[in-house]
Amino acid sequence: MQKVANTYQTKKMQEKGALQKRDKKHLWHPLKQHQTHPESLAIVKAKGCILTDENGNEYIDAISSWYTCMFGHCNEYITSRVHQQMQVLDQVMFSDFTHEPAIQLSENLIKILPQNQNRIFFNDNGSTAVEAGIKMALQYYFNLGEKRNTFIAFENGFHGDTFGAMSVSGLSVYNGPFEDFLMDVQRIPVPDRKNHREILNQIQGIVAQNKVAGFIYEPIIQGAAGMKIHDANGLNAILNFFKTNDILTIADEVMTGFGKTGRNFASDFIETKPDIICLSKALTGGLVPLAITSCTEKIYTAFLSNEMAKGFFHCHTYSANPIACTAANAAIELLQTDEIQQNIKTISASHKAFQEYICKHPKVKTARFQGVIFALDLDTKMQRYGSLRDKLLQFFMQRGVFLRPLGNTIYIQVPYVITKKELQKVYKTIEESLAII
Repeated sequence: MQKVANTYQTKKMQEKGALQKRDKKHLWHPLKQHQTHPESLAIVKAKGCILTDENGNEYIDAISSWYTCMFGHCNEYITSRVHQQMQVLDQVMFSDFTHEPAIQLSENLIKILPQNQNRIFFNDNGSTAVEAGIKMALQYYFNLGEKRNTFIAFENGFHGDTFGAMSVSGLSVYNGPFEDFLMDVQRIPVPDRKNHREILNQIQGIVAQNKVAGFIYEPIIQGAAGMKIHDANGLNAILNFFKTNDILTIADEVMTGFGKTGRNFASDFIETKPDIICLSKALTGGLVPLAITSCTEKIYTAFLSNEMAKGFFHCHTYSANPIACTAANAAIELLQTDEIQQNIKTISASHKAFQEYICKHPKVKTARFQGVIFALDLDTKMQRYGSLRDKLLQFFMQRGVFLRPLGNTIYIQVPYVITKKELQKVYKTIEESLAII
């Protein structure tokens, strides 16, 4: 039967664009307007930094497939560990049972997370990690006899697509149709080294007039906003204010976590640590979905009671899936190797050199980098999903580089295993694309 299936698949692949044609019959893709963009490129293989489509064309995955495959696609160390686990324990519900991969993952994470973190709660993806963090904050005060119903968040932040995560996000391009149904969220600017005093004054006013449960933020870098980098000292002052006023802080490290900023977590650059941290994406090296919401022991203790209703009644069917936990353990082990740590430093140094070079181009407004994350803003106005953005995307793909502009921002977030030759091709392709602006 397997041989017949493989023969059928090979035959289907012989027709150019066969998968792409079949895709259009039933599938509905995310972040896509199918009326104007009906085609989706069919990828049949991925290895290291290279994606291969059904027609044999290759592309450097310069954004690590939405910041997940940081150790390269189909990393043999991770896949071999997962293969072994699949033979032993595939899935078991986590409400009544536990298992070695989950226990090991909690131990591995606690070793590298900020020192105030002590409890690990499992989710499925970045949005649900944030959703759990929001619910933890709300119920924390509820269990203590307080009703708090307001959150504070940065302008232009992005935290996910579920309703709580949408509520605290500030990009209307994603939330527009749902804004009348969202939670009460007060927004503040990101600190820019000049405005943190004004921000603190604004926060004081918000706290005086609202029952604030928490502050949620992307530490150091706002991803979907265009890889915007903000001031760590200003953020630290904001976090200190919330800590002093007994307001929980939630760090969304879904994008920034696991080495991308040059340290294990972006929160490592900030003296005042968050009460809750949300993790996903690179957690499993991109192999399978998994997410974590970690918190302090103080928060966890507030849910301990003889009253069942004071427990945290939030659960996902695949919470702590043994296969996913095994992938995460392998990815964390790789992250801590000398080779990967040196690669991160090398990529960061390359980004610095490219930044100094490309900033001189008349069509570049500004450029920035942090760890393996690089971004430049074009000196032109662009719609986030407009024709010029589509033109750039097509240009990149035609030259064998997968980059996905965010409006007038072109950004790079390459896998840690990218070669010097591959990285230079990414830089060269970006520079060449400026001629079509």
